[in-house]
Amino acid sequence: MEISAAQVEGGWVELAVKDTGIGIDPDQLPDLFEPFVTTKGEGTGIGLTISKTIVEAHGGRIWAENNPDGGGACIRFTLPVARPEVAA
Repeated sequence: MEISAAQVEGGWVELAVKDTGIGIDPDQLPDLFEPFVTTKGEGTGIGLTISKTIVEAHGGRIWAENNPDGGGACIRFTLPVARPEVAA
């Protein structure tokens, strides 16, 4: 597993969590963040739904993709860069 973060244009940070598994079935990618959708044999399928709710509540975006080299998948999300508050 690899976790990375990078500042991207427009005042955003993009975080990526990559694995080296078999990837995600392309037919499942559009529904991956819906409640009770899972790619595993066990589980409730709400983990990514909760993640989506949290990311979007902070103004960000989350998505999944298969790694271009064919090995594994990547969940990416963006969040706005925190700005220090100016004391009055």
